[in-house]
Amino acid sequence: MLSELERYKLERFLKELKSKRGRGTELISLYIPAGRPISDVMSVLRSEYSAASNIKDRTTRHHVLDALTAVMQRLKLFRTTPPNGLVIFAGYVARGAPGSEKLEVHVLEPPEKLRIWLYRCDSRFYTEILEDMIAVKETYGLIVVDRGEAAFGVLKGKTLEVVKEIESGVPRKHRAGGQSARRFERIIEQLTHEFYKRVGEYANKIFLGIPDLKGIIVGGPGPAKEEFLKGDYLHYQLKEKVIGVFDVGYSGEAGIYELVKRAEGLLRDVQYVREREAVNKFLYHLARDTGMAVYGEEEVRRMLVIGAVETLLLSEELRRVRVRYRCRACGAEGSVSVEGDGEVKCGKCGAADVEVVDKTPVIEELAKLAERSGAEVVLVSTQTSEGRELYRVFGGVAAILRFKV
Repeated sequence: MLSELERYKLERFLKELKSKRGRGTELISLYIPAGRPISDVMSVLRSEYSAASNIKDRTTRHHVLDALTAVMQRLKLFRTTPPNGLVIFAGYVARGAPGSEKLEVHVLEPPEKLRIWLYRCDSRFYTEILEDMIAVKETYGLIVVDRGEAAFGVLKGKTLEVVKEIESGVPRKHRAGGQSARRFERIIEQLTHEFYKRVGEYANKIFLGIPDLKGIIVGGPGPAKEEFLKGDYLHYQLKEKVIGVFDVGYSGEAGIYELVKRAEGLLRDVQYVREREAVNKFLYHLARDTGMAVYGEEEVRRMLVIGAVETLLLSEELRRVRVRYRCRACGAEGSVSVEGDGEVKCGKCGAADVEVVDKTPVIEELAKLAERSGAEVVLVSTQTSEGRELYRVFGGVAAILRFKV
């Protein structure tokens, strides 16, 4: 199973790979299933090489043959196919003007056992199979209902989406007495029944089409949620997936967000909840000045080096790069963090004439420091208000400590 950092790196790699384009149909994607003999694969590739020799366009022919040769050379390094199979991407990637294409070869073992064979030569790399492997599949349905309105939400991985809100139109109060009151109560009960039917129809429409629906959580500020569940309004398949019923103070969209908070015990393994819990724990220590919370890249790095960090919080929006350099002017060596392709200057003499020795995304650099000391790494998206606060207010880097320093 992939760690958070491994998943993040693979997602980023696939996103970058997906954006690359070839001059023509000359980018090779090769998926080799687990257990398939390397000799069989080499035989197929030699056949493809023979066929590619007949391509009329000279440049395309040259590019495809070079890519196939590169793939076969990489395969010679393997005696057997790895346990999960093997994926190879190879081809000349366009970099602007014609003739500036550069051959790229990427070899990786998939995170799950690969069961299908695929050889494709196209103008782009085929990444969909790997994307499906790392996609978050477990999904939870959320329903908040009272007699006045209802809301439906879908929680998947880092994302909470309020899909639909509906109003009932059921009158809330009636002051008349006697037979008029009783008749009005019957009307209200009938209208409520019709509203619950509508809630059930929307729920069925929204949730029955989700293939990896793990559970449904129902909430509301009054008895309507129990009335709804007791009635025959929800499809039996969805009724079987109801894993929790909670009292919440609000209905509508606000009720959906409160329901997730109330159900944190059930949803502890969902990334959305884990991120919120981690950031809120950091904010708790910060607000109470316990000395157990730090933020800012340099301060957090210092805590990581001495092994004081229990949980490292990193925003996925962080784009800074840690650069190791050697100054040509004064000979000093050092490291500095810059935004993307920002200018690197010597920390000793201030000169910009430096030789870049190494570049590492700050996320990866700090995560490696955390792993050395056994600290937990939580990558935080900006899908939640807590995640946005971590990025905007605290620079996207924070930590909860094991002990005061």
